[in-house]
Amino acid sequence: MRPSFLFLQCWTVLWVVVSALAAPGTFGQTKKRAPQKKAAPAPAAAWTKIDCTQDIELRLSSAKSTQGSLVQLELRSATPLADVSGTWDDKPVPLWQETAPAAKTVAASKTKSASQDIRRGLVGIDLEKAAGTFDVAVTAKTAGGTTVTCKVPIAVRVGTFATEHLKVAPNFVEPNPEQLAKAQEDGKKLRELYTTITPEKLWQGRFRVPIEGATTGKNFGRRRVLNGKPSTPHTGVDIPSLTGTPVHASQRGRVVLAEELYFSGDTVLIDHGLGIYTLYGHFSEIDVKPGDLVEAGAVIGKVGATGRVTGPHLHWGLTIDRSRVNALSIVRIGN
Repeated sequence: MRPSFLFLQCWTVLWVVVSALAAPGTFGQTKKRAPQKKAAPAPAAAWTKIDCTQDIELRLSSAKSTQGSLVQLELRSATPLADVSGTWDDKPVPLWQETAPAAKTVAASKTKSASQDIRRGLVGIDLEKAAGTFDVAVTAKTAGGTTVTCKVPIAVRVGTFATEHLKVAPNFVEPNPEQLAKAQEDGKKLRELYTTITPEKLWQGRFRVPIEGATTGKNFGRRRVLNGKPSTPHTGVDIPSLTGTPVHASQRGRVVLAEELYFSGDTVLIDHGLGIYTLYGHFSEIDVKPGDLVEAGAVIGKVGATGRVTGPHLHWGLTIDRSRVNALSIVRIGN
């Protein structure tokens, strides 16, 4: 290579570097940028509010819902109420009292935000509930003896659920007569338990995910095809975990079932009161017995792979007045 040509190349490279160092926003200088605005937090979902009377207001967390979801109901009154009851689609909605009534004050008489009597309830939309519009109705008696009824419609839409194809042991798709009888007896036992509504609210505070460190799950509502044959929708949330991992009660309640079931294996069912039940399936070990009153977070068993499974995990189900609901929905609300 000729010296003059080499000199020319070096000079060209040097000129490019110097120009880059001098240019704003490159190696030598930091380009000044307009201050970035922080993204505003997503607004909280607006509650649907209906004035029943001047002093009584009915609220819903959402007037639009989908199959397998959960709607919160709240009745607020500036004066004490009596004989409060609720219904949704001709089914009872048990309500609990959030605050104790007190003597009416001047401030309370001027604003609903100073409500003295607050009643709350949970409306479960079953996984296979038909689409349509259904009224929530609440009836209460005021201190003056007047009976007030308030209604709010909930529009139910069809949920979007994926289809999954699984390979399981043949006896869980085509059980023999003895196995089929066991499965049918298990189903009957669960249905009888779910129809029992304990009038007392047993839980306190928020519900939690039963596996320490887990925040979510999967497969709720999925339409399953087992060994090539269509099966029932998946009614619980699957939380993958290693065999032997402790499973905690999602909230305070009474154990009403702790035994082996044909499909869900070693299973625990907890009654939290007011028609709310949580189910925990496929345990490798059960650590409670029927009749036990367990506190939120108590260890009730360990993850396993019993029953109809493809591997170790926790099947966690939520039933509200016989409606099968995504269990994660109750974790996201304050109770």
